[in-house]
Amino acid sequence: LSGSDTGIGHALAKYLDSLGFVVFAGVLNTDGPGAEELRRTCSQRLCVLQLDITNATQVKEAYLKVSEKVQNAGLWGVVNNAGILGFPADGELLPMSIYRHCMEVNFFGAVEVSKTFLPLLRKSQGRLVNISSMAGGIPLPMYAAYGASKAALSMFSGVMRQELSKWGIKVAAIHPSGFRTGIQGTSEQWDKQEKELLENLPANTRQTYGEEYFLGLRKYLLDMPSHCAPDLSPVLDAVLHALLARRPQGLYTPGKGAYIPFCIFCYFPLWFYDFFISKML
Repeated sequence: LSGSDTGIGHALAKYLDSLGFVVFAGVLNTDGPGAEELRRTCSQRLCVLQLDITNATQVKEAYLKVSEKVQNAGLWGVVNNAGILGFPADGELLPMSIYRHCMEVNFFGAVEVSKTFLPLLRKSQGRLVNISSMAGGIPLPMYAAYGASKAALSMFSGVMRQELSKWGIKVAAIHPSGFRTGIQGTSEQWDKQEKELLENLPANTRQTYGEEYFLGLRKYLLDMPSHCAPDLSPVLDAVLHALLARRPQGLYTPGKGAYIPFCIFCYFPLWFYDFFISKML
């Protein structure tokens, strides 16, 4: 399980441990508060692993440690949860560094982990679960970088579901709606990213959007957590079903408002979907 420092990954590590799973909780910082809390509150079965998924050496080291623990039994499940939101703003305004960072973490990192751990999943005929996003299945304004990276992860999940079925490995993608996970960041983080955005913005583009836009964007960012559900149990239940069900779904849409926009996008004309989203947001 990657991204166990905070949010969904942290809650999921605790949840699975409480159910009796042997959990390998990958964290960005083994000395951080999230890792310390897992050690303090979970059983001795849980193993905290240093795992920056953008670092191929750390991914390989994590694989070797897990292999040593599970030996010939294999590993039942890999949950690619680690992810970043980037900076929500119009796609024209986002610097290329944010696009690259989102792809590096949300897509390439998950692919690296999946490819590395597949030999263990093949032994157990286990499960690969990828935490994508509602924004990975439907286009949402201000999420060009984040949505594109999650859409890539969702497509990867679909292809892997088809290709790995011959080995008995089942693959699922989770598309949660808005949950309060910590991925939304802090005001200090937004200040830093907003500064980078404005510094890289041509003067005429900034003038075109106007200062009112940037003031509204700041308000949107600060208000974002209040519009997200604090109860993560729908996501945790979806992951548990993907791990344990005899016939898991290929796609899960936990959370209020995740399924309806997806259906409208799939079955209605695009102009109607665009109108619906403009009103919803």
